[in-house]
Amino acid sequence: MARRRADPVGRVRERDLGRHGPLTGSRADRGSAVVDFVLVGALVTVLFVGVVQLTLVLHVRNTLIDSASEGARYAAQSGHGPADGVARTRELVGQSLAGSYAQGVTAKATRIDGLDQIEVEVVAPLPLLGLLGPAGSLTVRGHALVETP
Repeated sequence: MARRRADPVGRVRERDLGRHGPLTGSRADRGSAVVDFVLVGALVTVLFVGVVQLTLVLHVRNTLIDSASEGARYAAQSGHGPADGVARTRELVGQSLAGSYAQGVTAKATRIDGLDQIEVEVVAPLPLLGLLGPAGSLTVRGHALVETP
């Protein structure tokens, strides 16, 4: 094997390294870069899928809250009732997500702190594996003050 010789600036000439390159590790280290890549790649993939899943859950939750609130505001208008709020909420959820998310919509008139209000409640599946797979349950509510004529 050839000896390393440094030129005046301290660099090792390539022709002096021998046919196996610089001696930086043992032969037992061969292939470790592939294993490192697979392990790190798997970890990064799992983290990415987790972030995408969290984003999807938050999108569904925020959409349901907005739809329930809009349905409650619609039902609280003069000349409308809780049934109108249910229909409006189902329409909004169906347009934004899927029809299966609009199955558990209820509305009722309530009195909170002496004020008449409409409460719209949406019980929808919570997507745990994308929009498919097993799902939990998510309950959101929207409130609005009833307008008096």
